[in-house]
Amino acid sequence: MTDGYKGRIGNLIRDARKHRGLTQAQLAERLATSQSAINRIEKGQQNLSLEMIARIGSALESEIVALGAGPTHLRVTGPTTLSGEIDVKTSKNAGVALLCATLLNKGRTTLRKVARIEEVNRLLEVLNSLGVQTRWLNADNDLEIVPPKELRLSNIDEVAARRTRSVIMFLGPLLHREDNFELPYAGGCQLGTRTVEPHMAALRPFGLEVKATDGSYHAFVNRAIEPDRPIVLTERGDTVTENALMAAALHPGTTVIRNASSNYMVQDLCFYLQKLGVEVEGVGTTTLTVTGRTEIDVDVDYAPSEDPIEAMSLLAAAIVTSSEITIRRVPIEFLEIELATLEEMGFNYTRSAEYAALNGKTRLVDLTTHRSLLHAPLDKIHPMPFPGLNIDNLPFFAVIAAVAQGQTLLHDWVYENRAIYLTELNKLGGQVKLLDPHRVMIEGPTHFSGTEIVCPPALRPAVVILLAMLASKGTSVLRSTYVIARGYEDLAERLNQLGANIEPFRDI
Repeated sequence: MTDGYKGRIGNLIRDARKHRGLTQAQLAERLATSQSAINRIEKGQQNLSLEMIARIGSALESEIVALGAGPTHLRVTGPTTLSGEIDVKTSKNAGVALLCATLLNKGRTTLRKVARIEEVNRLLEVLNSLGVQTRWLNADNDLEIVPPKELRLSNIDEVAARRTRSVIMFLGPLLHREDNFELPYAGGCQLGTRTVEPHMAALRPFGLEVKATDGSYHAFVNRAIEPDRPIVLTERGDTVTENALMAAALHPGTTVIRNASSNYMVQDLCFYLQKLGVEVEGVGTTTLTVTGRTEIDVDVDYAPSEDPIEAMSLLAAAIVTSSEITIRRVPIEFLEIELATLEEMGFNYTRSAEYAALNGKTRLVDLTTHRSLLHAPLDKIHPMPFPGLNIDNLPFFAVIAAVAQGQTLLHDWVYENRAIYLTELNKLGGQVKLLDPHRVMIEGPTHFSGTEIVCPPALRPAVVILLAMLASKGTSVLRSTYVIARGYEDLAERLNQLGANIEPFRDI
């Protein structure tokens, strides 16, 4: 029993270290010990005092052992057959972008049906620390945001800020409010090195320069510099485009942004900016023309659209459990390539006529899944910028391929180590071969069998493991599931409403 607990603590320390992007040698240096000692600790081969665990937790900025409120785990009993209907929640990524964009507005913003997830909670903590007043209005998750006359940037909640990568999207709106300011290094899930340079290339034309030292971004703004030609983004990234849009929104002139992302969260941000009185042309294309305002002070009401990544998660849940469910309020425009790929693999479904989301712009449908015998696609599956297959939806094809006949190659060219986490499916009986840090080969069909797994630190692969557990024979345990709560609201509870058997619990 003791050795088992040492192993579990070792796993937690290993995952926390990787989450911080540290090598064993770097952690050893922080603790004034040897790399071999860290290796023994992570393998569960070292006795640890409470003092040492506390020191490790401090070095990793992670509470390894909590008294009275430990991490939440999920116990899954399968195999599961799902049935019933479920609504797709509003978009996580649109929600966090809109929260950052409220800093542009001196008036009151009311956002409708906001996803009540941990990523949003962390951003609200950061906003509150700056003096922004936020208030949940009702059970529908309508959220009111009222900014102060002056932001208290020196009072920023560093702990909350370091637990979300979204804080980097404060750069665009803040560069118009302060000549110099600091933001803590962004955190979030562990997907490898994520440079801020594409953001800098987008924001330098507005006079912003950033130096990264001492765990913070130190930002300086030269007011004499303004865009004098189109801004060409070096990376067609969602958050990069959003930062450029927010910077352009308070620039009193016309800014052209080329190679812009046209993804769902960018479109939602554009629609919100239009409500603020900012002119945005080219929404849904890769060239955005923004005519900004010197000041924005309006009371505005906006409803972000539904989340295509959650919709894909629910589709994958139905497919791997061979279930028939109806998924309502699916943003079809952002799932067409995924559905076309699934059709090539033999997936059968029906869909309703299209109708409008609450924002009046996004096209929704209801999808009903049917039991299908899937086969591997003829070609590899890989993501592309919208309107291609969404980067965040690629991991779900790993668990789908695992129940399909034949070999499927997934190429995750965007992230340098996310594909590695998909090999955790092997612990449940999958046949996933890592070809390199970007590619995995999956052999199906798989007969999943329950086991215990520590939750991967990356959001989508973590959900992939949970979905495989739904299809696994026996009892599975997924440990330390905070990362899932970052991006999904009550996912386990909502799956239970469809017939899953998922029990949250904590260690004593």
